[in-house]
Amino acid sequence: MVSKPSSAPAPIPQTENRELFSTDDSRWKATACGSGLSDKEKAAFYKIPSGDGPYVRAKHFQLVEKDLSTSILWFWKAINQRDRVESALKDMAVVMKQQDRAEEAVEAIKSFRHLCSDQAQDSLDNLLIDMYKKCGRVEEQIVMLKKKLRMIYVGKAFNGKTTKTARSHGRKFQVSIKQETARLLGNLGWAYMQQDNYIAAEAVYHKAQMIEPNANNGCNLGVCLMKQGKYDEARMVISAIVNQGYAYSTDNKALQRAKKLLDDIDQSINVSDIKEILGEEMLKSLDLLEDDDDEEEIVDWGSFKSKRLPVFEEISTFRDQMAC
Repeated sequence: MVSKPSSAPAPIPQTENRELFSTDDSRWKATACGSGLSDKEKAAFYKIPSGDGPYVRAKHFQLVEKDLSTSILWFWKAINQRDRVESALKDMAVVMKQQDRAEEAVEAIKSFRHLCSDQAQDSLDNLLIDMYKKCGRVEEQIVMLKKKLRMIYVGKAFNGKTTKTARSHGRKFQVSIKQETARLLGNLGWAYMQQDNYIAAEAVYHKAQMIEPNANNGCNLGVCLMKQGKYDEARMVISAIVNQGYAYSTDNKALQRAKKLLDDIDQSINVSDIKEILGEEMLKSLDLLEDDDDEEEIVDWGSFKSKRLPVFEEISTFRDQMAC
């Protein structure tokens, strides 16, 4: 069940109510933006809508007072009083995530999304996916991502439009169907990686890179290939990011990660090549490997499939003959 306040939040004292939540918006701004607030808080304050309803109070506690617990109580009250329900539900979920209460946010969205318009359902789905990721509920995250990809495939995404307006850190920008598809595929690939399903993740990341190349997705694709022992393919993918990084991303962290992955690939290839050249049979013939009972104390060479060179086959055969 959703964790709701047992009772309505305590009313703000009358003096505070007159000063901070007066219907006279100019008086409210003058009082709340006094010398006690920093420039950053003042900037945040001016984004709060006018009025004195529970939603406006919730935003005040969230952005100005920085009292997230109290803001959640007022967001609940706004939802119950049907005061800007869509905004209250979304903002409350974000604040809950900040307080490591993502499980509560999931239940709140599921319980009250029916009060929101059809246009709000897409952003609520995105919030759910984010909360599932935070909670580690990978299976449910995968189901939601597949649902959104299916909507794109049948032409129902973005309410039938080719672009949508998104918001990030207070900034509005346009997102195309192509960008959204690549983003969803990248998230789906990451979810598969959490399940160690590197084959599925590889396929998904390949598709994402075909639609819109991205440095982070490219690095994750390289990791999937490495996990499967496909070092040559991984090197090609990661090298493309390093050599053409400007075409993928301006994120320096992603480029630094790609360079580190190249070093990891080189080390993995060197170790794998040595094990493949030596071969398990030769190591045993030279008493470099113990019997099966002691193998757990020795490096697990047998975990690598060896392609023995002919000379090692001859050594193995000679050892068998000597044993007879």
